[in-house]
Amino acid sequence: MRSILPHSSFGHHDRPRKPAAPHHGPMFWLSHAAVLLALLLIATEVSAEQGAGLRAQYEQMAPQLAKSPFQKPIVLNSADSTERPTGEMHAVVQHPFGTLSGALRSADAWCDLLTLPANVKRCAVEDDPAPGATLHMAVGRKFDQPIEDAYALDFRFQVLAAQPQYLLVEMSANKGPMGTSHYRLTLEAVPIDAKRSFVRLRYAYMNNLAARVATSAYLSTSGRDKVGFTVVGRDDEGRPRYVGGIQGIAERNTMRYFLAIESYLDTLPVPPEQRLDRRLRDWFAATERYARQLHEQSLDEYVAMKHKEARRQVAIAPGG
Repeated sequence: MRSILPHSSFGHHDRPRKPAAPHHGPMFWLSHAAVLLALLLIATEVSAEQGAGLRAQYEQMAPQLAKSPFQKPIVLNSADSTERPTGEMHAVVQHPFGTLSGALRSADAWCDLLTLPANVKRCAVEDDPAPGATLHMAVGRKFDQPIEDAYALDFRFQVLAAQPQYLLVEMSANKGPMGTSHYRLTLEAVPIDAKRSFVRLRYAYMNNLAARVATSAYLSTSGRDKVGFTVVGRDDEGRPRYVGGIQGIAERNTMRYFLAIESYLDTLPVPPEQRLDRRLRDWFAATERYARQLHEQSLDEYVAMKHKEARRQVAIAPGG
């Protein structure tokens, strides 16, 4: 870049001197500390309000949770939108809030649990304290495939609130595979009592035109018999008819992620060397309770595939 200073201003060896850093006295630093403290107090108050709102939502939903058709206290909702598919789960989990919050504040924990679904082939954490960690994921088919054939999906992981009575974590990715974008996976939690917590899990992403065309082709071919969980009617014999299409996709994915969270928490007391196999079997058994929506392969096929993927990840990790 050409200088705009006149040539006569400096000799051949001269350089413009950098202005001296301003000297800040004690009052300057005290005022800045006061501003930071005020921002911290505001953030704490906002978190407290969010936690109170979630607890109030639990009280409001308690009758619905008690009568859940899932045989456990969960309520699943979704948005019927081809452009912005969204699933939302409210649930009571049988884990103390301290245990849940301590575990799910970790990016490594999310990498472990997000690899339980069959189509997630790899996850590695890149730590960066400033913007938050990044989860480098590879997603692909629900069956065994070479890792180079999978799609990259990089989630930014942030703990947005970690209070004694409230947790909020978010994973976001601006770009996804096949024309998808603006992924958001958000978890909020509050304690109910000494042994239980209430969580809200929200999963959403955006489809551009190309993604909507690809999804439509899938839903008219191999995905035509896939359904979600929302009952939209009954057939002549009184059996439930479930929502299909892209709304069904959002509901299935939200349920898979929720069951992965439960399986991860359930297996924390298991010795570390046994956790992977136990989690795989627990997650598979949980999905089989909803086989109409979530069954993809046999237990043996799933466990063998996941152990192979785990060995592959260890082999490519630094020092592996």
